[in-house]
Amino acid sequence: MTTPTSRHTPAGTAAPHDWLLDRLSLYLRRAPDTIDPTVPLAEYGMDSVSALSLCGDLEDAFGLEVEPTLLWDHPTVESLTGYLCAALPGMSERLR
Repeated sequence: MTTPTSRHTPAGTAAPHDWLLDRLSLYLRRAPDTIDPTVPLAEYGMDSVSALSLCGDLEDAFGLEVEPTLLWDHPTVESLTGYLCAALPGMSERLR
């Protein structure tokens, strides 16, 4: 999948929540601190191409296999972070 190459931060060197906001900021073309974790990403302009690309980023960064509908099932940063907590052992400590 196509991923933005600027500001790429390997998942192991950043808290997953911060990594997620950093990646989303590239796709949404806005600063990470302007992304409200409770607002649906579609309201910021997240489209299907970006959503699928982010799924690929998550697979690559965290070694997950995710469904292409992940961002529709978990449409906010808060919900997506909750998914990562559940999907990855020991992740809840790193997300807080």
